[in-house]
Amino acid sequence: MNIKVYDDKASLGRAAAHQAAEAIGRAIQKNGRARIIAATGASQFELLDSLTRLPGISWERVELFHLDEYIGLSATHPASFRNYLLTRLINKVGITHYHLLDGEQKTAEVIRNVGNALQKAPIDVALVGIGENGHLAFNDPPADFETEEPYIVVTLDEACRKQQLGEGWFANLSEVPRRAISMSVRQILRAREIICAVSDARKARAVAACLEGEISPLAPASILRTHPNTTIYLDRSAAALLSQTPA
Repeated sequence: MNIKVYDDKASLGRAAAHQAAEAIGRAIQKNGRARIIAATGASQFELLDSLTRLPGISWERVELFHLDEYIGLSATHPASFRNYLLTRLINKVGITHYHLLDGEQKTAEVIRNVGNALQKAPIDVALVGIGENGHLAFNDPPADFETEEPYIVVTLDEACRKQQLGEGWFANLSEVPRRAISMSVRQILRAREIICAVSDARKARAVAACLEGEISPLAPASILRTHPNTTIYLDRSAAALLSQTPA
């Protein structure tokens, strides 16, 4: 695992975007296409903004998969991750081959259909983040490290729901859904390359637990340390509680 620390979110986003663009380009050159997973949430704003501005990416050869989505939330809701990906990535660059998790449809069918598409070939690069409770995608602690299913239904814990409220996606806690579809931990780890972007002081405790503590379902993103090709991008606020801050 490689850890890189930047002075601000903008620098972090640019650096992570360049690595993602290189990974996409290598996959297209080798296989004629790139299969990617894109994370959502406030921590991904700068990365996706930079990535969509970079020239030379053959987006028509990119196949995109959805990391997680709330169950029962309309696609027009500001907190919908379908809405997020369409607005911040898909429509901006013209991706035509994508698989979104529709939280308003029959959950079992959505999981089966998108999961089957996901497992047809390896994922070249996964863009992920770390939650305030250490979650990876919507795999809150204690996360399921064992299931081989590509997508699972999860119950969101209070810390996760409060994070969504704190980031401004909902007006009050009662509006935050309690259930979601999430890509499983093992499925994320199947990606050939993982790029994890994390920013803000509110993530510092989780970052320290996941990067320096025990690898445990109680710190879900700690499992990234077992992946042979993971890069963690932090700003200095998120890295503040690490015992040894990388240069």
